[in-house]
Amino acid sequence: MTTKADLIEKMAADAGITKVAAGEALESFVSSVTKALKKKDGKVTLVGFGTFQKSRRKARKGRNPQTGETIRIKAANTVKFKPGKKLKEAV
Repeated sequence: MTTKADLIEKMAADAGITKVAAGEALESFVSSVTKALKKKDGKVTLVGFGTFQKSRRKARKGRNPQTGETIRIKAANTVKFKPGKKLKEAV
């Protein structure tokens, strides 16, 4: 498992920058992706890596596993990720 701290350390080493600068760059990336996905047709494509896309999940019925009672699950926005060709081949 790779953590955020691991990513920052790797980014700093690869780019030859400080961990603080790498942390700021990662925060900027996450913030930018989040902001783009909040838009009506939110979508972020990183060629070769993949696409993040906002999706709407419909309301549906579910079941409480403890009581067996049927419950209603509200509609919600979610994010889907579709890996790009290079990422698929690498994995």
